[in-house]
Amino acid sequence: MSTSPGAMLQQCPLLLPQDLHGRVYDGFLSIQDNDFRIRIILPTDLHLQNARVQCSWQLKKALHGYHHIIKQRLQQSPNLVSFMMELKAVLEVALKNTGELQAPPAPQYYSCLVKDFEILGWDKLSFVDTDFSTIKLKIEDSSGREHLITLKLNSKYPTEGPDCCVDFPIPFSVSWTPQNSLQNIYNQILGTLESLKGFWDALDEIDNKTWVLEPEKPTRSATIRRIAIGNNVSITIDVDPRHPTMLPECYFLGADHVVNPLRDKLNSNIHLWDPENSILQNLKDVLEIEFPSRSNLEKTDFSMECGICYAYRLDSAIPDQVCDDPRCGQPFHQACLYEWLRGLPSSRQSFNIIYGECPYCNKPITLKMSTKK
Repeated sequence: MSTSPGAMLQQCPLLLPQDLHGRVYDGFLSIQDNDFRIRIILPTDLHLQNARVQCSWQLKKALHGYHHIIKQRLQQSPNLVSFMMELKAVLEVALKNTGELQAPPAPQYYSCLVKDFEILGWDKLSFVDTDFSTIKLKIEDSSGREHLITLKLNSKYPTEGPDCCVDFPIPFSVSWTPQNSLQNIYNQILGTLESLKGFWDALDEIDNKTWVLEPEKPTRSATIRRIAIGNNVSITIDVDPRHPTMLPECYFLGADHVVNPLRDKLNSNIHLWDPENSILQNLKDVLEIEFPSRSNLEKTDFSMECGICYAYRLDSAIPDQVCDDPRCGQPFHQACLYEWLRGLPSSRQSFNIIYGECPYCNKPITLKMSTKK
């Protein structure tokens, strides 16, 4: 049995090989916003059924009662990547089943909710499930953006307020008393929406007037944008939702001979940043550039495909590793370049950095393995 390092990296980005032979993997398994420590040791013959799986006490507790299923999956899986997919699926079910069952609501629960709907307005309801435990409200801000809010109610409503799921870039919690209603929640959300108006206005302008490489379909909670500047060159900005006109965190991606002058301009012109202007206009002034838009830029003018797999998007990853040679500048997916370099006899690794040769120009190239996607 053989395990592809690239496939393993895509499936479990926080679980990294600890040796050159791929026999020991150590790190974390991420499920439902939880990171569980795990270590897998394969025997010399790499047969999964003889593997040792060492779990943290949190993971052991979560998988209590599922050990026989895990052992069965370990024996039946053809490789480690397949087993990790099975393990994640079992852990998802285990975590879901640990939730406590709610008692049935009292009769006044429903009459109270119907009264709340009438006060709020039925037109503001987007969805109500059959047992009235999940409600979705649609709210439009002053800029015409429509937002969908999900409320999870328990049987003690209105004594206990609902859990509120919002797509906001800042923490949000409902202030609740037993005398409150859905109208109070609606008003609290509307106030927060207006406080974020400047943030969303700034990012909407960037989304409409530039070529945003990542995220491909940004949510309202996303504060990061990776914007195309030129051939194999981009800038990633992280905007502060509470201060959307201030200078955001900036990170350039591309070959050094192109990126270094941009960094120099940012440092030397930072005094030109004017909070009265939009982020996009400030970036143009400080960097002394015009950002290309997707509508007026030919695909051949901005090649971002991986030089190994010839695809732009590999699952959720895009090519973010670039050859620094001025005559090359070819981008690669981290996983593709990892597999390529690990297959070269001349490559060497020091901690989490791999040294080798560019697949395109054969000039020296380094790959720093990150533990986050």
